[in-house]
Amino acid sequence: MSRNPFLDPTLQEILQVIKPTRADWDTRIGVIDQLRSVVQSVECLRGATVQPFGSFVSNLFTRWGDLDISVDLFSGSSILFTGKKQKQTLLGHLLRALRANGLWYKLQFVIHARVPILKIVSGHQRISCDISIDNLEGLLKSRFLFWISEIDGRFRDLVLLVKEWAKAHNINDSKSGTFNSYSLSLLVIFHLQTCVPAILPPLRDIYPKSAVDDLKGVRKTAEESIAQVTAANIARFKSGTGKSANRSSLSELLVSFFAKFSDINLKAQELGVCPFTGRWENISTNTTWLPKTYSLFVEDPFEQPQNAARSVSRRNLDKIAQVFQITSRSLASDCNSNSIIAVLTGQHIQQLLYRTISLHSQYHANGTHNVRNLHGQTRPWNQQMQQNWSQNYNTPNPPYWPPQQSWPQNNPRNLQRQPSLQGQAWPVITQTQTQQKSQNKNGNRPFKNTSAGSSQNQGHIGKPSGHMSGVNSARPATIIPSQRGQMWRPRYEH
Repeated sequence: MSRNPFLDPTLQEILQVIKPTRADWDTRIGVIDQLRSVVQSVECLRGATVQPFGSFVSNLFTRWGDLDISVDLFSGSSILFTGKKQKQTLLGHLLRALRANGLWYKLQFVIHARVPILKIVSGHQRISCDISIDNLEGLLKSRFLFWISEIDGRFRDLVLLVKEWAKAHNINDSKSGTFNSYSLSLLVIFHLQTCVPAILPPLRDIYPKSAVDDLKGVRKTAEESIAQVTAANIARFKSGTGKSANRSSLSELLVSFFAKFSDINLKAQELGVCPFTGRWENISTNTTWLPKTYSLFVEDPFEQPQNAARSVSRRNLDKIAQVFQITSRSLASDCNSNSIIAVLTGQHIQQLLYRTISLHSQYHANGTHNVRNLHGQTRPWNQQMQQNWSQNYNTPNPPYWPPQQSWPQNNPRNLQRQPSLQGQAWPVITQTQTQQKSQNKNGNRPFKNTSAGSSQNQGHIGKPSGHMSGVNSARPATIIPSQRGQMWRPRYEH
């Protein structure tokens, strides 16, 4: 159990920096809309839909997160198998169209991957995108992660912190033989399943079989069936009577996460991580995992018996365990805020945090009260703070926060509407959403230094070199209820 008084407030400071703002959402929506236009210009892709998935849909992306995109060929009909050769051909046509368009750069065709991918970067927004064809499995897994994040908010916070920590220590790159982000999310799920008392159930209690196996027949029917079963099981778990609640703080859960996997290199020789059953499983007795051998086995609960950590090499597993051990010891000691930031974040996040702490001190020195930090202001903003913001950043007061705009469903260029879960609909992203202009004519460039925000007000967070968003904030609008409940939207921080 963590008793360090600096840990919890420092984790909140980190989260305020790395969590996306409305501008970050709008930036990615703009990229999706631009990509949709290119796809529609390719003759063999006419009628295909452009669907985001991954961390953007699961609401587990940081401010500098990439976009995963699936170009779906048969989104409104039966689920058909698209062969690898056909996917390679279609991505080749799209690659030529993107080159001709001239608004994309760093185009790379990963043609021989297990799932062929086209990697690109949007020229204006500087957002990296991985494009695949008919990636229904990726879409489904993203939705499951979103549903799981709705069970307990600590899950999302832990995933964001763990991903930033892994990037800072160079162990979040599957191409280099370490974790991919999906496997890190599964480790967090497993940790919350094995806490005492458990925070998340075994995922077989959420969906009783490999969900990817049920992606067959008419797509809409299959997706709605999976969503209904999952919704009912989540509601049953959340309303469970007689079970004791785990009230561990975020810092306590993070410290125990690093401690739990400090000897992962030793455990992995005999045991595999199984979020489906919510326990360590013996590899030698699990016939579905054999005869393949891996350095680390983290079973994909939604596509069994696939190994989500198959990219982790033996040499890197020892390095990963060492990073877990060092981090665990550091956080268990009486470390101060600076040392916590140093062990959990990369250099560009550290610069933003240290700058925030410095400005925070300056504001207190000037007699400004009730200000936690420039990323999470108490509300309402006082007049002095508003004047300081305008003078320092040459812009009017930050836009209202949280935004109240829904994504209309009746636009013919919407992404395909997905089945709802517990009264919420999946993201419906429109072209008009990306064409909103800032009310401030002088606010055409992102800020370089820091951000400000509250549950009512939010500015932009300055990004490190090469991570400029180039998108201004959207105008406030109104939430439009859908026929099946409230429109799905990201969870904005209060």
